[in-house]
Amino acid sequence: MNNRRSTYSTRPTHAARVAHARGDKMFRSYDTSAIQPKKSKAPAIFGAILALVVVVALVFGATKLFGGLFGDDADLLPADQTASIVVPEGAGASHIASSLKDAHLISDTKEFTKRVSALGADTSLKPGTYTIQGGTSADDIIKMLQAGSQMSGTKLIIPEGYKLNQVAARVEEATGGKVTADAFTAAASDASVYAADYPFLADAGTKSLEGFLFPKTYMVDGNATADSIIRMLLDQFKKEFSTLNTAYPTEKGMSVYDIVNLASIVEKESTASTRAMVASVFYNRLGIGMALQSDATTAYEVGHDPSYEEVHADTPYSTYTNNGLPPTPICSPGLAALQAVCSPEETDYFYFFFKEENGEMKYYFAETNDEHNANVFG
Repeated sequence: MNNRRSTYSTRPTHAARVAHARGDKMFRSYDTSAIQPKKSKAPAIFGAILALVVVVALVFGATKLFGGLFGDDADLLPADQTASIVVPEGAGASHIASSLKDAHLISDTKEFTKRVSALGADTSLKPGTYTIQGGTSADDIIKMLQAGSQMSGTKLIIPEGYKLNQVAARVEEATGGKVTADAFTAAASDASVYAADYPFLADAGTKSLEGFLFPKTYMVDGNATADSIIRMLLDQFKKEFSTLNTAYPTEKGMSVYDIVNLASIVEKESTASTRAMVASVFYNRLGIGMALQSDATTAYEVGHDPSYEEVHADTPYSTYTNNGLPPTPICSPGLAALQAVCSPEETDYFYFFFKEENGEMKYYFAETNDEHNANVFG
């Protein structure tokens, strides 16, 4: 046996070995990529998808784990701060939950109301002013609301149809004179002061807050100011108005200010059963450029039941001599009057007349002036 090791070939002859070496060298230097089998991209795509899934899972897990940083809890009030909420008379759990969320004391209104129901506390939440520390649990907040506020204060009752000066008088009474009627009226004299915080006041300009001091029963405490009471009433307007579908008046080109303005007239000119009908009469008149002819607008201006001469006088609030709506609302309309303006009856009536019969107010509607005169004089 030959003990010499071959480094490149085991061919038996020198010629064969030379030929083999030459072929091997050519093969090694030849580009064989075109005939190599194609590598599948599937593993790389699968790997990329898997990596993405892992990243999403990690982020989702972190969000769930650190909800206080990435979720709604980020806006919650810190434990070293407090916030006050006012719970009006008759307010339900959903209303209170909205106030708590606005004050950044809870992050989920639905979960709070569910917890109230689970604890059977729906009917035992008491009105008042509550000062609550950030970080207080929902159960502890509910216990506070059941126990009642130590700052429950005095009731401030604002009936539907009250004018600004009447609301101011009620505020002075409820605060024991701490907030005088004059001070409240002055604070409510320019809507533009509050428009940045309450966008629904945008079209009120520098007019007063007449019409937006929502009628309801409130609780005021010894720390109340004209500003804090005004904001409490505007907050209530915001909550109540948000429940309405304003598509109908909006389609007719009416702003929020116009809606409140018309609703204030409906408030003064109708009863609970006739609001939607009265609203339809005013809409029909506005639609053809006919004067509203409401005595209530002049009554607002003169401060008493107006005479024939007064309603026909050429004054800003006469809706006999001026077409369209008066310069401002004439009172604070309640939710029912606002609802009537947002969803009036569809009628062809242009006239209505009312009188007291057997202790109740009876309304007569008419399509023509002749029918109207028959109702009045017949």
